[in-house]
Amino acid sequence: MRIGILTGGGDCPGLNAAIRAVVLTAELRHGDDLLGFLDGWKGVLEGAYRPLDVPGCRDILPEGGTILGTSRTNPFSVEGGPERVIANLRDFGVEALVTVGGEDTLGVANRLGERGINCVGIPKTIDNDLSGTEVTFGFDTAVQTATEAIDRLRTTAESHHRVIVCEVMGRHVGWIATHAGIAGGAAEILVPEVPFELKQVCEGLRRRHASGQFSSIVVISEGAMPAEGPDAESARFATATTAQDQFGHARLGGIGAWLADEIEKRTGFEARVTILGHIQRGGTPSAFDRVLATRFGVAAVGAVHDGAFGMMVALQAGDIVRVPIADAVAKAKPVDLGLYQGVAGVFLG
Repeated sequence: MRIGILTGGGDCPGLNAAIRAVVLTAELRHGDDLLGFLDGWKGVLEGAYRPLDVPGCRDILPEGGTILGTSRTNPFSVEGGPERVIANLRDFGVEALVTVGGEDTLGVANRLGERGINCVGIPKTIDNDLSGTEVTFGFDTAVQTATEAIDRLRTTAESHHRVIVCEVMGRHVGWIATHAGIAGGAAEILVPEVPFELKQVCEGLRRRHASGQFSSIVVISEGAMPAEGPDAESARFATATTAQDQFGHARLGGIGAWLADEIEKRTGFEARVTILGHIQRGGTPSAFDRVLATRFGVAAVGAVHDGAFGMMVALQAGDIVRVPIADAVAKAKPVDLGLYQGVAGVFLG
């Protein structure tokens, strides 16, 4: 069987581990022939690919990024795009396509599946926002990176008696902020799922400093916003942008700087902001992400040979299972409020 594989959307640690698992499992266990499409859906759209084999993939397990490249190309935003994708896959003799990505990349796979393309999905996103799976690979490494940054920021905050706002990734969900904030002992954790009251944040920081703790770390997701009112209008103005990708997502950023300015103005505490940005995406994957990506890759090849197309491999209760791609991309998976309020809430302020 000839199997294609692509990695789409934002890069994250563990992508090469997944590619390696697919290639080694498919070739060694089934004798399959593999093509790696370059730069996500762009490669399928333009017919750009490279052959993949065991010798070329055996040692890529610990490498960050993706040897295939990636992009946020959306074939459905290009005139005639879906038809070109389908024609190219057929011309190249690709009988099944393993699609590694998040909501957008897998959303394209789901729509192409409705047009007869045999797709199997592997969930990848540092945001951990895909439904149907308890965790996606890349998330664990991103949390570890953010936690290490918070630990370092804490020493500076303590030395200068500052409030330091640490902005982490999280467009619609606050999984990274919640986990890294708990692990790093943050004074405040602000996430998109729960609009925050700036007045309460500042009051909490005042109480903390009045008690003898003269520094604080505030962790905020890039998509977090204040509750509706003048503060929300001010924050929206400060973070407004017209830049969008092919999936219609605005380029986020700036909420951390706005929050730090507001905290300093309202409390008198010296405040600084650190935006972790793409640091969270880069570097070598954690052991957990290497293992999870490997398990997903092996399971994806199994799904291909079982004819389980239109399915995504997923982690549930420690087992690798299959769930419909359509269900996985139907809506983002929000932060567990039991974790955010019931656990993190105990230690905040």
